[in-house]
Amino acid sequence: MNKNVQTLKGFRDFLPDEARKRQYVNDKIRETFEVYGFAPLQSPTLEYASLLLGKYGDEADKLVYTFEDRGGREVGLRYDQTVPTARILSQYQNELPKYFRRYQIQNVFRADKPQKGRYREFTQCDCDIFGGNSVLADAELLATVNAVFMNLGLKSIKIEFNDRTLLIENISPFVTEKVDVFSIIQSIDKLDKESSETIIEELVDKGLSRSNAEAVLSKINKIEISGNLSRIEQKALELGVSKETLVFNPKLARGLDYYTGLIFEIKIPEYGNSSVGGGGRYDNLIEELSGYKMPAVGVGLGFDRIVEVCDQLGLIKENQTGTQVMIGFFEEENCQNKAMQIAKELRALKIRTEVFPAYDKLSKQFKVAEQKKIPFVIVVGEDEIKENKFTIKNMASGEQELLALEEIKGKFKVFSPSLL
Repeated sequence: MNKNVQTLKGFRDFLPDEARKRQYVNDKIRETFEVYGFAPLQSPTLEYASLLLGKYGDEADKLVYTFEDRGGREVGLRYDQTVPTARILSQYQNELPKYFRRYQIQNVFRADKPQKGRYREFTQCDCDIFGGNSVLADAELLATVNAVFMNLGLKSIKIEFNDRTLLIENISPFVTEKVDVFSIIQSIDKLDKESSETIIEELVDKGLSRSNAEAVLSKINKIEISGNLSRIEQKALELGVSKETLVFNPKLARGLDYYTGLIFEIKIPEYGNSSVGGGGRYDNLIEELSGYKMPAVGVGLGFDRIVEVCDQLGLIKENQTGTQVMIGFFEEENCQNKAMQIAKELRALKIRTEVFPAYDKLSKQFKVAEQKKIPFVIVVGEDEIKENKFTIKNMASGEQELLALEEIKGKFKVFSPSLL
């Protein structure tokens, strides 16, 4: 293979089987967002680099893809969907309602080191509540997140939560001129993957004394849940989230700088310790961008990781959105014309139908259907046209029946009543 005829490292192609799995998960997530009252939103792939940089912290800024376009403008690929949405809220503040709920499912780009479950281009699912600064908005967001995973069949999720203000209050006494509070938070954010000693060493390397680095971790471990978090938790329980799902974690930090209150991450025990999404309250970001004050709470779900775990656990239904029937035909033009007519009638009933593109041996037509995992094949020949009955073959069982077209239509109503 020519070395240039392949994907870039960290980027992927999705062939039909994988694309169908992704579509299944996408539909389930979208369905849940809509049920919880969120409206769809889309933003462009490119933004001005000045909009993106300086919003995520120094370490994250290094992962933003930026370049100069042909017009000499400094632009960047979308790093997440929160900052572009903040720009939209500012730009269209007179057109959008004051209390706005949106979801967004689009690709984002990060110049990160590729590893298992981490890519340079990946799909992110966000939903946010704008304009509300009450604990009810925070609880509604947690309830939505919980419902997404319940709808996918992932019943054992854990939503670890904390309060960024608690962290800042407890870390602030150890801040120095060399090491600010957000630098300490970015190190603490790695505690779920690195040992305490590794984090202490990192803080020492940044400029803290060893005694202060040790004191930071000791202080964090003693943090107790705040009244604000308790109220959020209680309302989330009233909205249907189970007590077992919500876990207060005083070490949870979330590395991005813009969080101001509630922060949380979603974990699936069967998937290990990696997060499959996270979010929190960010009341100042939109005002920093535009001077337009807009409190907000939101979540970003790691779509690719969610697809991976759903696939591993067998939660994606086979052939959920694939072609239901292929129509094969013999060589005569009359057979081809009849095949096209049958396809037209089946498609009018929303039966997903493929016409074999050219004449070939019947055995080869069956082989193609088998390869594509198409469950049924209708065969059109001169004898079938004269009799006005057509052979339909079940590819899984090998069973064949000779049926009138109306009988075939009725058969598909039984197989797929929700599509008719």
